[in-house]
Amino acid sequence: MDKPITVSIVEDVRGTRDNLVALFSHAPRLRCLNTYATGEDAVRGIPADKPDVALVDINLPGMSGIECVAKLKAQVPELQVLMLTTYEETGLIFDSLRAGASGYLLKNMPTDELLQAVEQVHAGGAPMSMQIARKVVEHFHLIQQPKSDMEQLTPREQEILALLAEGFLYKEIGDRVGVTLNTVKRHLHAIYEKLHVQSRTEATAKYLKRP
Repeated sequence: MDKPITVSIVEDVRGTRDNLVALFSHAPRLRCLNTYATGEDAVRGIPADKPDVALVDINLPGMSGIECVAKLKAQVPELQVLMLTTYEETGLIFDSLRAGASGYLLKNMPTDELLQAVEQVHAGGAPMSMQIARKVVEHFHLIQQPKSDMEQLTPREQEILALLAEGFLYKEIGDRVGVTLNTVKRHLHAIYEKLHVQSRTEATAKYLKRP
C-alpha cells in the first residue's frame, strides 16, 4: 500500500477543524498529522511536522493565513499549501498564490472534492474550487494586451498623422483641423514620442505600415 499523504490543518474555528480531522480519518490515502488554531502556532509546529500538504484558513486571528503561508514556504519550500476559505475576492486569491499557495478552495465545496484536491496538489496540481477558477480566468480576460504604438495616439493625433501622411504641410494641417501651427507642432512632437520616430518620413512610414 502507498504511503498516505500527510496533512496539517491551520483553522481557528474548532468545529471546522474537528470536521476536517474526522474527514481525513475516513480517507485511507490521507493522514492528519496535527492541527493549529493560529498562524503563529503553525509557523512553529509545521516545520517540525513536515507534512506533505497544509490546509490553511485565510482568515486567522493575529497572523493572517496569507502571511502564515509566506512564512511556511520560506521555512519548508517543498510544502504544498491549500488555502481554505469562504472568500472569493480576486485580490485575496492572487495574494495567496503569490505567498506560495498551490491551490485555493472554498469551505463549502463537496467533501469528496476536498479530498481529491489534497491528492491533486500532492501530485503537482493546482486545484481550485470552480468559482475560484472562473474568477482567475475572468481576471486574465480583463488584462488588456499592451497597446501598439499607433493605438496610443489620441484621435486628434491620428487625424494629424493621417494628413501628414497625405503630404499636407503643417500650416495646411492646422487649417484643416482648426488649430494653430504651434498646436500642430506640439501634436507632432507627441506623435513622434509615441511612435519612437525622429522625423516626418519615419512617422509617415509607420502610419502606412499599420495593420
